[in-house]
Amino acid sequence: MADADVHYHFRFVDNAVWECDVASVDTEQQALTDNLPDWTRLGFHQCSHCPLSTREHKYCPYAVALVEPARVTAMRPSHEPVTITVTSRSRTITADTTLQRAMGSLLGLVGPFSGCPVTRILRPMARFHLPLSSPDETLFRTFGTYLLGQFLRQRKGLEADWQMASLGQVYSDLRQLNQGMSGRLRASQDQDAGVNSFVILDLLAAEVSYALDEYEGDLDDSFREFLE
Repeated sequence: MADADVHYHFRFVDNAVWECDVASVDTEQQALTDNLPDWTRLGFHQCSHCPLSTREHKYCPYAVALVEPARVTAMRPSHEPVTITVTSRSRTITADTTLQRAMGSLLGLVGPFSGCPVTRILRPMARFHLPLSSPDETLFRTFGTYLLGQFLRQRKGLEADWQMASLGQVYSDLRQLNQGMSGRLRASQDQDAGVNSFVILDLLAAEVSYALDEYEGDLDDSFREFLE
């Protein structure tokens, strides 16, 4: 694992193995080489709401972080079975799943630390990464992380958003990003595993957005002791 905070180990049905380390640090990734594929350039299918300027940034930081995952998935179908083992400093999790779901879990961790300004807000949650989280787990972690952040803001004398009014915009931005990154990968890959990984991320983001707009008691049963 070296100095990585999280280590992903993929084993494919043909016994090929791929591994990826992700460090949960606040250093933004820099493109230090010109030998990157054209689809990593910032202006290539740039997200419509991206705050970065092509005059100042040659590459999309998230795309640069996806070069190796995209290489691995380029010729593999999204529903290919895969066994992943995810090792962090406190636990190891092994699961049999599909490539698209495994890669979606990894990309949900890679994005916040890639240097992308849109995904940066997810760093606190990514530091407590939960591989292959379900929609309910994602909702729990999203709401809990955001509200804890507001508590810490209030402790520092900053304005707190206890009604989570700004969280809807955060997830609207994330959904636009997922669609934009899907467009990048769709234009660069023959198979659909990379694209569908972002589809899965977008479905999770959609669950959060819908719960914010039309909460229907998704978590009420899990919090029944608070509601008595």
